[in-house]
Amino acid sequence: MAEPVNVGVLLFVAYRAMEQRVLDALGTAGFDITPAQARIFQRIGPHGTRLSELAEQAQVTKQTAGFLVDQLERAGYARRGPDPADARARLVHIAERGHRAGEIAAAVVAEVEAEWAGHIGARRLTQLRDTLARLREITDPYI
Repeated sequence: MAEPVNVGVLLFVAYRAMEQRVLDALGTAGFDITPAQARIFQRIGPHGTRLSELAEQAQVTKQTAGFLVDQLERAGYARRGPDPADARARLVHIAERGHRAGEIAAAVVAEVEAEWAGHIGARRLTQLRDTLARLREITDPYI
């Protein structure tokens, strides 16, 4: 009998399937964004986020995060601006093109979640979301 697949792998497989659907839809709509760029982009907060925080949350070096933000900025998805709380610091913000891409991504996520609900049932999907939110309390230091 085959060993059961560990929960981490199961979560990763589901995440990657959703991520690929989002990236495919973005590509079809003319938004060319890589998985690495997306992982930085999705961590930009509504009021901007410091580069060091993006690096920490994405678990990459500050240099890598800076490189990816440079790419996002050149493509029009992000912009840098002053941090009103610290004149020496800068924040990364989502630019207008990034907001448009985010709307498409959110629609695809909703579509995928609806498909998952259709497959496992709305109640189970709600339980899964609640369970994962509880696990996030002990696994995500950035909440």
